[in-house]
Amino acid sequence: MSNIELGVAIAGPGMIGAVHARAVRMAGAHLRGVAAASPIAGVEAARRFGAARGYDSFDHLIADPSVDVVHVCTPNSSHRDLALAALEAGKHVICEKPLATKASDARLLADTARRTGCVATVPFVYRFHPMVREARARVSALGRLQLIHGSYLQDWLLGADDTNWRVDATVGGASRAFADIGSHWCDLIEWVTGERLSSVVASFDTTVAQRPDQERQSCASCGTAEGHAGGSIAVKTEDVAAATFKTGSGVLVNVTVSQVSAGRKNRLWFEIDGANGSVVFDQEDPERLWFAREGRTELLVRDPNVGSPEQRRLATLPAGHAQGYAQCFEAFVADTYATIRGEQRDGLPTFDDGLRSAQIVEAVLESSRTNSWISINGGHQ
Repeated sequence: MSNIELGVAIAGPGMIGAVHARAVRMAGAHLRGVAAASPIAGVEAARRFGAARGYDSFDHLIADPSVDVVHVCTPNSSHRDLALAALEAGKHVICEKPLATKASDARLLADTARRTGCVATVPFVYRFHPMVREARARVSALGRLQLIHGSYLQDWLLGADDTNWRVDATVGGASRAFADIGSHWCDLIEWVTGERLSSVVASFDTTVAQRPDQERQSCASCGTAEGHAGGSIAVKTEDVAAATFKTGSGVLVNVTVSQVSAGRKNRLWFEIDGANGSVVFDQEDPERLWFAREGRTELLVRDPNVGSPEQRRLATLPAGHAQGYAQCFEAFVADTYATIRGEQRDGLPTFDDGLRSAQIVEAVLESSRTNSWISINGGHQ
C-alpha cells in the first residue's frame, strides 16, 4: 500500500475533529467525508473541514468502500460502537481517548483490532513531543528510579457557568478530569520510564456542584453536543483528582489533575528522579527539557541536528522555530498511516495502550470510591 493514497473519514464535527482533519491533510491522505449526529451537521462539518462530502449517518460513513481509515472523534460514550463497527468492516481506526468508558469495552476493541488485523491507534499525542522522546532516550542515565511526580492542570471549567458534554457522566463517562487528561500523564510516565503502575490510592473532588444544563463554548468550543436551554444539573464527575501510585518495581508516583486551576491552560508536567539524576518536561514549554545530575544541570533545547534519533526525526522545524501540539498530532497521524502502509514507527499508541489507560482509570475510580489502595489490572511487571 506504500503508493496508495489513503481514503479517510471523520466521525464527529467538533474541535477535535478539526484537529484530525488538519493532520489528515498534512499526512497527504484524502478526506472523503465527515459524519455527525444529523445529515445537516455532517454537511456543515464537511464544509468546515474541507472534506468531499457530509454523510447522512455514521453507518453510511463506515459503509463507504472508498474509506480506508475511520477517525472516531465523537463523545466518549459512542466510541465503543463506532470503533467496533469500523473494525468489523475492515477499516483501520484512529479513536479518540478514552478508547471506551469501561475497561471491558476497551478490551473488546483491542481484541477486535488484533483479530481483524486492522491498525488501531489512540491519540496519546504527547508522546510525539521531540523533547519527550529525548527524555525517554535519557531515562536510563538517571539510574535507579526513586520518585516520579507531576501534574496536569487546566482551567477551562473554572467558572460556575462553564459546562460541556464531558461533565455529563452518561456521555463522558464516570471519570472526567482523570480520564480526560490524567490518562495522558499516566500514559507518558509508563511509556517514558518503562515502569508499570501496579496499585493506586486516589481522591476526587467536585468543586463546582452545579453547572448549567446547556452547552457552552468552553475549552475552545470543544463541545458540540446539543444541550437543553435553561436550568442547571448536579455535577457527578470530578473537577480535581490526586493519585498516588506504586509501580511494579516499587517506585512511588504522584500526580495532581485539575480542570479548575486558574491560568493553567494545558500544563502537563512531570519529573522523574533517579539515583544519578533527574529529568523534567513541561508541555507549556515543550521546546526545552531540564536534565540534572549531581553538581550539574542542563537545559536541553529541541534541535533537529543533535540529540536522540527519535527527537531529531520529530523535530520537523529548525531549532528556535517553536513546535507544539499541532505538530505532535500531525506526527501521530502520519505514523499511523505509515504503519498502515507497512512501515515501522516507534512509540505508536495502539488500542492496547487505550485498554491499559482504561484499566488505570477504572482502578483510580474504584480507589476514589472506596478510599483504599486498589491493584491495577496488568500492572505487575
